[in-house]
Amino acid sequence: MSDSLLSYETLVHAVAGAMGSVTAMTVFFPLDTARIRLQVDESRKSKSTPIILAEIAKEEGILSLYRGWFPVISSLCCSNFVYFYTFNTLKRVMVSDKSRPGKDLLMGFISGTEIVLIPLIKKAKSTVFLSLLFISHLGTVNVLLTTPMWVVNTRLKLQGAKFRNEELHQTHYKGIFDAFSQIIANEGVGTLWNGMLPSLVLVFNPAVQFMFYEAMKRKAGRGGRKISSLKIFLIGAIAKAIATSATYPLQTVQAILRFGQFKSDGKGGLLGSLRNVVSLLMDRIKRHGLLGLYKGLEAKLLQTVLTAALMFVVYEKITAATIKLMGLQRKLKH
Repeated sequence: MSDSLLSYETLVHAVAGAMGSVTAMTVFFPLDTARIRLQVDESRKSKSTPIILAEIAKEEGILSLYRGWFPVISSLCCSNFVYFYTFNTLKRVMVSDKSRPGKDLLMGFISGTEIVLIPLIKKAKSTVFLSLLFISHLGTVNVLLTTPMWVVNTRLKLQGAKFRNEELHQTHYKGIFDAFSQIIANEGVGTLWNGMLPSLVLVFNPAVQFMFYEAMKRKAGRGGRKISSLKIFLIGAIAKAIATSATYPLQTVQAILRFGQFKSDGKGGLLGSLRNVVSLLMDRIKRHGLLGLYKGLEAKLLQTVLTAALMFVVYEKITAATIKLMGLQRKLKH
């Protein structure tokens, strides 16, 4: 067990995954800027992504397309390091040569939670239901720890935006720490966990992505066939497109709640959060129809699909090159 947790191969996968995510997100970051503007600013017309990007650059300057880059990249780098480390550790511990999509989905879900679950899965003879019960509790801990950072990221990303919706007002944060300080002082510490309920449900997003990615990669590599960079790019793109499309309405609600300018019914707790989520979904449908839930999906798909695809290419290349350099290729086959 200790060999699986502390192996060089697993560390290589984690570093490669983190580097791949940072590289890919940096390249396609402006697409995410367009996406969040369309999600939060309800009055902004849903035009094609290039037109939205051109409008933002013209009104606010070209650098506004990368506003909030550093905090987002910092969070993404850390989360992907943990995710890839956990996923590949589980892969070594749990999976035989006859791996199945169901196991990949389970591993993807666990990877978004906590690495401490591995001993339970390794030793316990519990049912899948019991395992998922443990995972859901650990997933709650993970979301509780990371949500405040993503709330701050969302605020900083939208700072200085020229909103079409007059009900949205500007924020004035000097940086990450100042944003934390102002939010706690002016809105209360509980605000840092806005959007937590959608985040809990969205744990399934990367799980579904990894399930499809691993399944398609296994199929492409049958018989020892070498998988080209183009195939990896396409496999990563398809997997992410499926996961994103399935969960996009909740991602919209998540962004609105994190921005903090949604007028709730004032009730706290899980029931209050659930009412806010349902209220936002129903309000979007009432105002803009069912398609209103998917406003900005074009930009989101372009950003997430291209980012995920490029991330997997960089990840696979760095991993293969590093393992070959370290002379560990033979060990990985056993």
